[in-house]
Amino acid sequence: MKRIFLNKLFLAFSTTLLFAYGIIYACAGGDDWDFFGYNSNFTPETFADKSYSPLFLSGGIFYGIGFDTEHNSRFNESIKSDWETYFKGKADTATISYFLIGEESPKYYGERDKVAANKTEIEQLHVYVKTKKENKTSLKWGKKISLKDEKIKSFIEFLYLAQKIETVSIGEDYWSYDPVVAKTFNDSKMIQSIENVYNITSDPFLKNRYWFLTMKARFYSNDKQKAILFFNKTESAAPKNILYYRALAYVAGINHQQKKYAVSNYIYAQVFNKCPQMRIVTAYSFHPKNESDWTKSLAMAKNNDEKAALWAIHGYYKDERQAIEKIYELNPKSEHLNYLATRLVNSLEQKINNSFQQNQGDNLPVKSQSIAENRTENQAKIDKKAVDLIAKISAAGNTEKPYLWDMALGYLQTLEGDFANADKNFDKSQKTLPKTELATNQLRLLRFVNNLSKIDKLTDSNVKTVLADLTWLYQELPKNYKGQEFRYQNAAQWSKNYLAVLYKAKSDPVMAELFGTSPYGYWNAGNSFYDNEKDVLKMKEFLAKSNKTEIEKIAAGIYNLKLKDINNFQAIQATFKNKIPEAIAFIQQTDSVQYYTFLGNPFNGNIKDCHDCDHVAYQKRKYSQIEFLTTIKDMQDKLAQKEDVYTNSLLLGNAFYNITHFGNGRTFYEISIVGYGSSPYSFRDKMKEMITNCNVSKMYYQKAFEAATTKEQKAKCIYLMAKCERNDYYNKKYNSVKSYWDIEDDKINFIAWNGFKTLKKEYSDTKYYQDVIAECGYFNTYVNQ
Repeated sequence: MKRIFLNKLFLAFSTTLLFAYGIIYACAGGDDWDFFGYNSNFTPETFADKSYSPLFLSGGIFYGIGFDTEHNSRFNESIKSDWETYFKGKADTATISYFLIGEESPKYYGERDKVAANKTEIEQLHVYVKTKKENKTSLKWGKKISLKDEKIKSFIEFLYLAQKIETVSIGEDYWSYDPVVAKTFNDSKMIQSIENVYNITSDPFLKNRYWFLTMKARFYSNDKQKAILFFNKTESAAPKNILYYRALAYVAGINHQQKKYAVSNYIYAQVFNKCPQMRIVTAYSFHPKNESDWTKSLAMAKNNDEKAALWAIHGYYKDERQAIEKIYELNPKSEHLNYLATRLVNSLEQKINNSFQQNQGDNLPVKSQSIAENRTENQAKIDKKAVDLIAKISAAGNTEKPYLWDMALGYLQTLEGDFANADKNFDKSQKTLPKTELATNQLRLLRFVNNLSKIDKLTDSNVKTVLADLTWLYQELPKNYKGQEFRYQNAAQWSKNYLAVLYKAKSDPVMAELFGTSPYGYWNAGNSFYDNEKDVLKMKEFLAKSNKTEIEKIAAGIYNLKLKDINNFQAIQATFKNKIPEAIAFIQQTDSVQYYTFLGNPFNGNIKDCHDCDHVAYQKRKYSQIEFLTTIKDMQDKLAQKEDVYTNSLLLGNAFYNITHFGNGRTFYEISIVGYGSSPYSFRDKMKEMITNCNVSKMYYQKAFEAATTKEQKAKCIYLMAKCERNDYYNKKYNSVKSYWDIEDDKINFIAWNGFKTLKKEYSDTKYYQDVIAECGYFNTYVNQ
């Protein structure tokens, strides 16, 4: 049984591979965001040439871009630059760009690969050059360029021939889920005419262009073997420039189509080695079918550099450590080592647990870790062989970029807990470090990680060693770096987690909360800090104090809550506890929050609980939160004076019902401390209990019932209390359920709560009873079952 050589991911992609050198159609992804980038402290851009960036460790096919989408535009700039040099000012940049690249068109996304100007204009200019007869286009362009100049005429002739091939070489689809059927150019006479021009042209620049155009035409023809024959016959005379390696990639593609995989992969590796612009293409196209193909490709290598290039791509797909070992033996100065080293370090750090939380298994709670426990876990995950290899290369100091290996070793030593040696290697890297902002920042970041990792127990003295870096990390870097160009985000979150654990061990819940809050607030409803009233008061005291220490200022600066948010939370709690004067006092300290308006009328009580319906219903008056609370207080004051007891009690019942999860005023409690969600299971237990409790509203409905003077009024009160009974039943039934998906159907439907029984037995002759039957399907089913 043959062993599959490359990983399954690569083999899956290879099914869509075209034999052409550069067209990879796939679902084009994204932006600069990459999961691996935000879970890393080691920025590969610090160490490796930009041409390698798509090959950095990634969560997608290619780092930062997902898929290669530059098939039609990869060489635009080099093409324009070459022709500008050739013209020496006889045509301006805009004109050259227009004829070579063309204007943006819906047919092509952005710039296109080569000659893409208006086909008709090129043909008319070509007619003019051949016949000397003026036409509309020649008159237009004759005002901008000299159409009699020999170089301009040569340019037009080249455009005319090149655009014929462009009809098959330019892709028309930006992306496709399916393999793309390759087009062919079958005009053999035209292909031969292009080759003839190549043969007779003496100008070196034009000859090189026609040489490549001949290769391109042969490649897209239905007799691709002639492309290889032409290449073999002429390649020794061709300059070894980008055009040469593009042509060489055509040869590789044809060999791949002919199932000569070893030859194809050997050639692709050489293009990868010599033509940085094509590294993404050749890495993708590299395609050994099995170990035998790989061995044969390696045997074809004529020197160490060619072998190193093969290992460079091999390492991208399979094993960075092995590739580094092999390349280092062949050529310690190889630049391929740089990007492979970053992949190796990035892959090692992906295994590190930065959360200080340990998953104990299914149906078991996540366990918080101490610093020592987290360090022990992470040390066990470090690949010792990888560290030893990097240490060996660092000690030798004979690579192209010694600081890369010194920094990498220091970082891995930090993860291993060898802080003293990490410091030594960071100091060593400083000696060869380039004077760039990125390199300086990278070294500073890794030193910081090492320095903070040294702290096992916080003291006033050791916390001072990281203050400047914390300010840099939390305040300065976010202003200067918005994406992944410098990876500081992981260190920022890790350091907050680290400090939170240290303050928790120091029995300082306020500082632990300040550093330990999730960057996404309380959406996961897992933080119980504000469920303890003593902690709430301590936090308010801390945030209000003016004489904070430096570390306290930093902690307060990164905290996502302010005093107004806590006052808002206390106002909500006080309201649910029916402590309205307290709630008003708190809400008045929330700045603009007190003026947020309810989406629906919070004093309405309807048969159906439909907050969306209430939100779109006509509202004579809109209530702000402060108006809501003061109106409640006014009604309670009237109730205390026995004034209009039924109406005030009913409206108060509606008000307290509507701010629960079941009513139309959920926005009253939806803040970061409480949580958000369309289901009670989105909230932590304490908050779930608060927002689903209808006892206060039920109490007021009972008062309204006792004060009611008509059967219609009593029927309404009975039904509204029945809704509270219903809610309470389900609250208790599912109280132990942690997730909506854990609910089991017990086949119990349409329970006859006391309110339903009473409504049916004593108030079936009321109009309100009929309204309930018409609107409440649940009650209607109960009545008729």
